Amino acid sequence: MYAPSPASALRRALGDDRALDVLIALTAFALMIIDVPGLAAADNSLTGATVPPVLAVGSATLLLRRKWPWIPYLAALVFLGWLHQLTLIQFALYSLGRFRGRRTAVAATVLYVAVACSLFYVPGWPEHRADSLSSYLSIVVPVGVLSSAVGVATYRLDLVREVQALQAVQAERASVARDVHDMVGRELTMLAVTAEVRARRALGGPHEQDFDSLAETARRAHHMLNEIIVARADERTATPGLDGLASLAAETRRAGTPVTLSVSERAYGLSPLRQAAVYRVVQECLTNAVKHARGEGVEVTISVRGGELCVHVRNRLPSTVPPTAPVSSGTGTFSMRERVESMGGALTTRRTSTTYEVEATLPSGTA
Repeated sequence: MYAPSPASALRRALGDDRALDVLIALTAFALMIIDVPGLAAADNSLTGATVPPVLAVGSATLLLRRKWPWIPYLAALVFLGWLHQLTLIQFALYSLGRFRGRRTAVAATVLYVAVACSLFYVPGWPEHRADSLSSYLSIVVPVGVLSSAVGVATYRLDLVREVQALQAVQAERASVARDVHDMVGRELTMLAVTAEVRARRALGGPHEQDFDSLAETARRAHHMLNEIIVARADERTATPGLDGLASLAAETRRAGTPVTLSVSERAYGLSPLRQAAVYRVVQECLTNAVKHARGEGVEVTISVRGGELCVHVRNRLPSTVPPTAPVSSGTGTFSMRERVESMGGALTTRRTSTTYEVEATLPSGTA
């Protein structure tokens, strides 16, 4: 039968952080207790019987290293001057760098070296000190600098991880926001257009006001959606590829906007990521056509020429101004351009007196 290790049992009982602090305190105590014979040999004022309790108290201060790291540091300085111990100062300096950063670690290290230098000149401390200050500092300085450096490095690593975690959360939120904008926004537009068409067909009938109310509700919901969705970022979520363009065109035709779709056979062999980008560009173009040029024909052409994937969408502009202003966030073109440029491509738009064109060019990845 599997028996959990003492460390695992301790982590389960106390929690990860607290268990780690306990293990560190026990490790420091064990390392210091190894020097008990030296401590008992007239190297300080303690007797053999009183050394372990004193070392245990000093080690116990490491339990406070996360919230009050200065406490084990001060205890370590006391141990340095009283017991000539360098073990606790290593853990203390590491903790200061680990939980308070570079500036605090540097200041604590400088203070530690200054105290050590001062102790070197104290008469009778220690009885068997180094022959010279340089040889003494060759032990003292590396101990402090290395401990602080490791603590600061760990502190920075934690900051990097926190930033990465925050960026991951923000990217996920942006991805969700984009999907909401692309999918729900389109459905609301279709709902508003369909309700307006039904209202005109029911003109003078008992359900005319019902359809008008439905269309107005859809427009308000779209306005609220545009106000909420403000984040824009490249996303790598599951998105239909070129196979989904046929149903996209069919939905647009049902909304009253004719669509002509032409897709090169070579385009179907491109990577899913490129196909997803093309789908999103075409989706946004068709949605804009329904909003701003309802009833006018749209031509969609997707081709692969050499090492380039080309998407060309062209729709005619209405000859008259629509009676109802379309709901628009004004970020559709920006969203498309951002998506295309994130893959190393370019997007341009052209508007004439009778047409509006969008052309996106991306690396095909096949050249």
